[in-house]
Amino acid sequence: MTYTSVNFIFFVLVTMLVYFLFPKRNYRWTVLLAASVFFYLVAGYTYAMFIVFTALSTFLGGLWIDKVSKNSKQYLKDNKKTLGKEEKKKYKSKTKVQKRLIMALILVLNFGILAFLKYYNFFAGSLNDILGSFGMDFSAPTLKLFLPLGISFYTFQSMGYIVDIYRENTPIEKNPLKMLLFVSFFPQIIQGPISIHSQLAHQLYEGHEFDFTRFKYGAELIIWGFMKKMIVADRAAILITAVTDNYGKYNGSSLTFIVLLYALQLYADFSGGIDISRGVAQIFGIDMIDNFKRPYFSKSINEYWRRWHISLGAWLKSYLFYPVAMSNLFISASKKMKNTRFGATAAGTHISKVLPTSVASLIVFLVVGVWHGADWKYVAFGLWNGLIIMLSILLKPVFDGITAKLHINPKSFGFSLFQIFRTLLVILVGYVFDVAPDFGLAMETFVKFFTNQNIPQMVKEISELNLLSNKDYLIIGIGAAIIFVVSLIQEKHPETTVRKMMDKKPFFIRWLAVYCAIMAIIVFGIYGSGYNAADFVYMQF
Repeated sequence: MTYTSVNFIFFVLVTMLVYFLFPKRNYRWTVLLAASVFFYLVAGYTYAMFIVFTALSTFLGGLWIDKVSKNSKQYLKDNKKTLGKEEKKKYKSKTKVQKRLIMALILVLNFGILAFLKYYNFFAGSLNDILGSFGMDFSAPTLKLFLPLGISFYTFQSMGYIVDIYRENTPIEKNPLKMLLFVSFFPQIIQGPISIHSQLAHQLYEGHEFDFTRFKYGAELIIWGFMKKMIVADRAAILITAVTDNYGKYNGSSLTFIVLLYALQLYADFSGGIDISRGVAQIFGIDMIDNFKRPYFSKSINEYWRRWHISLGAWLKSYLFYPVAMSNLFISASKKMKNTRFGATAAGTHISKVLPTSVASLIVFLVVGVWHGADWKYVAFGLWNGLIIMLSILLKPVFDGITAKLHINPKSFGFSLFQIFRTLLVILVGYVFDVAPDFGLAMETFVKFFTNQNIPQMVKEISELNLLSNKDYLIIGIGAAIIFVVSLIQEKHPETTVRKMMDKKPFFIRWLAVYCAIMAIIVFGIYGSGYNAADFVYMQF
């Protein structure tokens, strides 16, 4: 039951009716739970045991950590007068270690399941290749593993809760069914966003009354998501899939075109899916994290990752980047460098200061790369982004000095435009690793970019596929232009939304826009008998 199917629309409408007609407002969350369980079971009942295990282990782990914490506080309170300062400090340290061990156990269990299902065959194959290159007669077995729907998303979200309980940043959840709802909430299970417990949970459990404005805004967001997914992304995916199936035979110009088209398809697909997710949640009175803020307007690769897949970036920043950058190992290394002869220089002072940040960024983006897929090309994707960000941090004084010497105004429109195009070029290089079937072909692609450019040959190669007509290319172009204009409007007015801006227009214009959008989906959307809608890009994460 994909988000763009008629079945899903019917499912959401039925769930909405039952939810808002449910007599006991305080128990309306049970309707969302039942709907989420049903949705997941329809996707595949064999997956259910994994998400139930994650929910149960997260629930019990949270209770366990909370119990240790409460017992510790009570003990210190009861023995306040008899315990000395050092004894209190020692007891607190012991409690912290105990809580950390419980947290580690839950993290290892759940991330272990994710790692095994997603990466075992990749590591087994890589090990076999390495040993085979040394002539060793050993072969690690490959297994027929399946990847439960949304496992990366619900695992990250659940483990964020465990860390927050350890840090005492969120209230403990004492109802296992509510925890299951937090883990499995159906609008976000396919491709996120990855929500924070303190931001989402209370919204799920509160009983919301029907609000026409919320319904209207949610429906408009869903329609916008449908347009991006069904009209633009799925149409572009037809050509991209055909090229990647025979990737090695295409010339540099054809691959350049496909990478550019992929940049549009990926954004329309992923942001369209998130729009549908957030729109459905908004109908029920629930505001989920915004996952995109016009990423292709970014002036640096660092800014791009703050605008793209915001919820993943926020998760990694809170639960990986800061713990690594602020760890004793990194802080100690920074101080040691600062105390050297090199550290006394201007360059050494800067590098020693930003060393923890830059290295932590590289580690984070290695994780981002591996998170995207079990393949060496994704490792390269993470390294590419991590190295660019690392170098941009380390060399910032050099870049600032060059800008100053050239008398460039960093705030000028021309320089901002240059930064946007420069960043887009870096992004497109990274997308090559996504498009190419494997790491070797990705490297061949970079060679072809410089040695095998032939636009007439590209036109011949693409047209021979006979998959998209001139009308299809026109529709993709118009769709891209509409996405660009809407993004440009939002970029100029970040304090509001296009939906709220539309509310200020006359009634006739508002509803004409909605009618035209629905008709565009019906007339130009990719669907119908004999066609299997393309899965969302992030569906199997």
